[in-house]
Amino acid sequence: MDVIADYLPARRLAVIRARLRWPELKTRLIPLLDQVYVAVRAGDVVQTGHNVFLYSDPNKEEVTVEVGVEVSAPFPSVGDIEYAETPSGEAAFARHVGPYSELGRTHQAVVEWCTAHGRQRSGVWWEVYGDWAEDPSKLETDVVYALR
Repeated sequence: MDVIADYLPARRLAVIRARLRWPELKTRLIPLLDQVYVAVRAGDVVQTGHNVFLYSDPNKEEVTVEVGVEVSAPFPSVGDIEYAETPSGEAAFARHVGPYSELGRTHQAVVEWCTAHGRQRSGVWWEVYGDWAEDPSKLETDVVYALR
């Protein structure tokens, strides 16, 4: 798997924010995303890109998540849906191809690359989910870690 470091611009997002315990990630992320899609379907938020899950402020027990969709411009909050951005700047990233259940190996590859290259992670990372495919072997997800 190829890991690359490069400068990335910020991605504009419509998100719902939550502080979750690590075991809750498997069951709570999609329901949070569903809440964003309620605003998209109502026309309150205009989606212009992919689904993005942004993670920050981790500790041993929990992490802050911002789950949402790409948008073209800032907007005023709509209920619990807020405008957010991924950090701009240097990042290490890799494309995961395959089932979401195997995303962990791509995260591990990026973390190991950072260690091997003496690069410090900032504590913020995200996943950009490509277009849906019925065949799980064709799913593409970018795994990105902001660097210091």
